[in-house]
Amino acid sequence: MGKRMEAAKKSFDNSKTYGVAEAAKIVKENAKAKFDETVELHVALGIDVKKADQQVRSTVVLPAGTGKTKKIAVVAKGEKAMEAQKAGADLVGGDDIIEEVLKGNINFDVLLSTPDVMKDLSKAAKILGPRGLMPNPKSGTVTFDLANAIKELKAGRIEFKADAYGIVHTTVGKTSFAADKIAENAKAVLDTIIRIKPATSKGQYIKSASISSTMGPGVKIDANKI
Repeated sequence: MGKRMEAAKKSFDNSKTYGVAEAAKIVKENAKAKFDETVELHVALGIDVKKADQQVRSTVVLPAGTGKTKKIAVVAKGEKAMEAQKAGADLVGGDDIIEEVLKGNINFDVLLSTPDVMKDLSKAAKILGPRGLMPNPKSGTVTFDLANAIKELKAGRIEFKADAYGIVHTTVGKTSFAADKIAENAKAVLDTIIRIKPATSKGQYIKSASISSTMGPGVKIDANKI
């Protein structure tokens, strides 16, 4: 264990759980790296990921943003392509974007598309899918309302989903954020996770939660205070 991590772990009681605001404060106080660390929220859920009706996946607009400017590409035609350009998309096109992706040239962070071009885009699914870039209606990246989608993404909309172990890992800001802004973002994600609880999930839904920075220790959040 590095000296920085060792000192950080001694600064708080690792056996205790904390409220979201207090946990965010501890994470910020222990961010000592020479770069602006990413702050992540980790939530273990009481779900059976093997069951289709217990999948947890959604989007949320972080109130304080992500601290990162996303480059947004849009595959659309005609008026919808013009709408995307006016809304501030960084890259708008059709077959030209698809061909670049097929060549391995991916210079965007998010890809949006309208439903009518998904058939064309499917030929690039094997490249986009593994990178988490394939547009999907569940993540709000397949839509005719491109203007609103672009606006939300620019404002800090993120997508999250439970992994194969039923755990959600997602960004909730940067350590340069004020502690209350980190907490605000974390609460927005937690509120959304609670709101979309699968009806068939039984027993304790939020089993555990923690917040950490890239180089810092995890701080446990009291599930009863969420």
